[in-house]
Formats: sequence, C-alpha cells, structure tokens
Amino acid sequence: MKEVVLRSESSSGISDNELRRALAESLGERKSELKKILLIPPDFTRMHSGAGKITAMFYNMLKDSCHIDVMPALGTHEPMTSDEIREFFLGIVPKEAIIVHNWRTDVVKLGQVPDDFVSEVSEGLMTDPIDVEVNKRILDSSYDLIISMGQVVPHEVVGMANYSKNLFVGCGGSNMINQSHMLGAFYGLERIMGRDHSPVRKVFDYAEEHFIKDVPLLYVLTVTTQNEGNVTIHGLFAGRDRRLFEEAVKLSQEKNIIFVDKPIKKAVVYLDEREFKSTWLGNKAVYRTRMAIADGGELLVIAPGVCKFGEDDRNDELIRKYGYVGRKKVLELCRQNDDLKGNLSAAAHLIHGSSDDRFSITYAPGKLTRSETEGANFRYEVLEEVLKRYDPSRLKDGWQTMDDGEEIFYISNPALGLWACRDRF
Repeated sequence: MKEVVLRSESSSGISDNELRRALAESLGERKSELKKILLIPPDFTRMHSGAGKITAMFYNMLKDSCHIDVMPALGTHEPMTSDEIREFFLGIVPKEAIIVHNWRTDVVKLGQVPDDFVSEVSEGLMTDPIDVEVNKRILDSSYDLIISMGQVVPHEVVGMANYSKNLFVGCGGSNMINQSHMLGAFYGLERIMGRDHSPVRKVFDYAEEHFIKDVPLLYVLTVTTQNEGNVTIHGLFAGRDRRLFEEAVKLSQEKNIIFVDKPIKKAVVYLDEREFKSTWLGNKAVYRTRMAIADGGELLVIAPGVCKFGEDDRNDELIRKYGYVGRKKVLELCRQNDDLKGNLSAAAHLIHGSSDDRFSITYAPGKLTRSETEGANFRYEVLEEVLKRYDPSRLKDGWQTMDDGEEIFYISNPALGLWACRDRF
C-alpha cells in the first residue's frame, strides 16, 4: 500500500475526481493482487464523515476483481437499516455485502493492556488491565487487505476520533468499550476533547503496537466540515503510520475547533433526525459545547428524531434508571450498584451527558415524553413550540439575535465541531 496525503485549500474541498484518484493511488501496485477485502467504515451516525462516499468508491473500484465485505464500525450502536445503507453508501454497496458487528458476541481477545500501563497513563485514576478485543474478522487471514475509514474530529472519550479507535471501539468488545469510556470520563472531558495523546489514545496506541501490527491494514482518514447540510472534505490521509493520523489531527484542530469570543449564555443546538435518534448520540450537543457555555447558562437541544436514550437496550434501561445526574453522583452510583459497575460505558455516558449543574440542559425531543425526559434529569420543552421560535431553516450557525432581542448561539450539527472559550481549552 502507498501513503497518500491530499489537502485542499479550496472552499469547495477535495473534488470527487481528486478523491477517487487518491484512493486508487493508496492501493498501490498491489491492487491487481487483491482477491478479498474487508472495508470498515463508520456507521450512519457519522454520515458527515465522507466515509460513506469513500466506501462506495472503493467498492466500485474493486468489485469486479475481488470479493468485498463491508463491516460498519458500530461499536454499541444499532445496525444500519436498509434505508441508511442505501443513503450512506450512495446506493452502491449492496445490503448483501454488509456484515453486522456485535460487540458482545463477535469478538476475540488478543491480550491485555497491562494494569501498570493503565495506571501510568491515567495518573492512577484506573488500575485494572484492559482487554484488547476485536471482531474476529479482523484476524481472518483470508483477507488480503483491511481498509479502515473515518473522520478525525474532536471526541469526548479519546480526544480526537478515528484511526485505531475505529477498530478497538467500533469493532471492539465490551471490556475495551467499557473501560476506555470510563477512563476518559475519570480523566475529564475538558482535559481530553480536541487533543491527541489522551490516556485513552495511549491505550489504543499500545494495543495497535502490541496486537495488530501484522494485520494488513490501511487507514483512510478524513477531515470534514459541514455548511448548510453540505459536507466538505478538506483533507485525506491514507496509510498505516501514526504520523498520518497526527497530520489529520492538526488539520481537524484548525477546521473543527471553534473558539467563541465570549461565554455563551444560551446555546441552541439542532440534531438532524436522520442521524440522532438517541441521547446517547445527541448528547454531543452537551459535551461539544460545554467549554463554551457560561456558568448559569442554558443549552436547548432541538431533537426531532430522538426516541430513546441508549443505542443498546441495556444501556437505555440504565440511563432511564439512573439519569444524567453528574460526575460525582454517577461515580457514587457505580460503587453502590453492580448493574452500573458492570456497564461502565453507560456510566461514562451519564457523566458525559451532564453539565454537573453548571448550566441547564433542556431537550425538545420528537418522540420522548415529558415524563421520560425529566426522569433522565433533563428539562423538557414541546418540540412544536420550540420550532416556532427557533426555526432551523431560518437560523445560521453562530451568534443570532432573535426578534425580541434574545441573543443565542446556534449550532446546526454538534458532531462536526468542538466549541470553546480560549481560556478553557
């Protein structure tokens, strides 16, 4: 395989023709020798990553010469529906090519990140070893090449998403998912988001170096932005070396971290109903804005597609039971309750989705009742009434002044950025 780096200074980003040529180049001279390939894109919840298009391009490029399997990196998310497969992969990847990853049953254990390493990188906050588990297909020697695709963007658990996270979490097992999420939550969101070399990233780097070095793997990483629904790919980084991920991190920090000139007293965040169906995903509205919202401020989340809390039924049950009650309380609940202690990714999520009483969080969900919403420790507003006042079709990203003089900061998609005051980052 061949390393390829493609950046665009144009406001329109990398064109489809440029993208196609770069992907072909990344396959190098071995293209004609490839007989069986596994493509690992993100799922539909990363619809603005550009990875669906890239998967479709690889599929078209190779389908006549080799067998192609496509296994979305679901992590704990629900499998993609037929409509999502069709939309995300542009109608090019057939449903028959899709393999569903099950994080509870489809994994094999490769080894452990040792306890002394975990203790060192976490500054003593966690002292247990972490199992390294991946989907069994990643170790299938019949694959000539495995291509892992996805977007590098600020992330609440690992600091900057993608690279080996796509494998160890997206195609990983329960222990790695639970432990890595709790490690990030213990260490602190605001110490992690938007940064490389977080404790969780160091765990993934250890696992990459010690357990999958011999896997025939190609990473294809993107950096993207969105404007009024249109996705722009600013950079493509293809190869295996960590240096390429670091280049993508630098570009994402330029493109995806938005500094505000003053703390936001009221933020209004819209969640596209095609992408956000749970608070598990929708709480990007909370943690991607928390470093920008003023103490005593307000966050209003307009969520027409949100119908549940967890992507996984068990996690949904735990969120409903315990609620978004803040870091200190969740840690106490973990010590007292075996069900939460046994599902640390849910516990971490409860921490991520709380403001720790620093600002209020109000959801206007399309398919959750007032009782359900308030039961999870959010405030509730009626969606139809909120949409009359804050119409997403009329609002523009950034500072807005409403007709009655109310000042808000509007965000049309929290998945593609991190908003912060400079003194908090």
